[in-house]
Amino acid sequence: MILRATELGKNYPIRGSRRPLRALAGVSLELDRGETLGIVGESGCGKSTLARLLVGLERPTTGAVEFDGVDLTSLSGARLRAHRRRIQMVFQDPYASLNPRQRVGVAIAEVLRVHRLRGRVDELLAMVGLSPAYAERYPHELSGGQRQRVSIARALAAEPAVLVLDEAVSALDVSVRAEVMNLLVRLRDELGLGYVFISHDLSMVRHISTRIAVMYLGRVVEVGPWDRVLDEPLHPYTDALRRTMPVPDPELASRQIDVPIQGEVPNPAAPPPGCPFHPRCPLAEAVCRERRPPLLELRDHHLGACHVAARRAAATAA
Repeated sequence: MILRATELGKNYPIRGSRRPLRALAGVSLELDRGETLGIVGESGCGKSTLARLLVGLERPTTGAVEFDGVDLTSLSGARLRAHRRRIQMVFQDPYASLNPRQRVGVAIAEVLRVHRLRGRVDELLAMVGLSPAYAERYPHELSGGQRQRVSIARALAAEPAVLVLDEAVSALDVSVRAEVMNLLVRLRDELGLGYVFISHDLSMVRHISTRIAVMYLGRVVEVGPWDRVLDEPLHPYTDALRRTMPVPDPELASRQIDVPIQGEVPNPAAPPPGCPFHPRCPLAEAVCRERRPPLLELRDHHLGACHVAARRAAATAA
């Protein structure tokens, strides 16, 4: 186990209100070395907040983040910096994450200098499929795909064990997206990296993930092997996601029935009682409106937070 989040919660104050906005509410996840954990869910479900907490850009309100057995939330100063460099983030917009006044080579060399690491810029560029000549260019002289490759090279300069990729390919053209995805798969396999891959695109998540976690209103409602989560979902929300999101995979598309998710996402500052999905769930029962379901292992290595699924699993096992 290289990375573990335990009961992560993150609240943001709302001006003029006593109730905070609960961006995350008790999220627990694990990542093994060399594994890719895909994170999916609608906008506003807490995916990006989770990413910022994992890399230390923000502190959790509750819970802990452990890297290689060390609780990062209890560290500060030099000890925190030494561990944080092993978890790097690749952002959605490569242009916004690069200094437009800084040449590519300087941006990468700066990471090596800050972390007092040995390495050569041209070697890092070669790892992401760019020639040494790109070190002299500015971000505006590069295409979107090239800029994202530079962002990946800069993240690799810190010699991380884990990359958190927050919608890292969603801003790219389809053909370029496929190239960068193949690059990420190659780097993961060659370097033994662990990925937390956040995306709204199920086809991308399916392509790269070992396991998938589904988030709704700041909580994980399902997590398990990618094929089981996408082909045999436990939670009604997961099933609704795969029916409404574009799926270019012919095998999935042939089984897809486009049924929109009913209702609106509840206000995170005033979440509904019981299961947070029950106001939109076609299978909701009285217990769903009264009691929040725990995240339980309902199948082998396949967890779901759903009263209906739990009852069905118990009936099958009996």
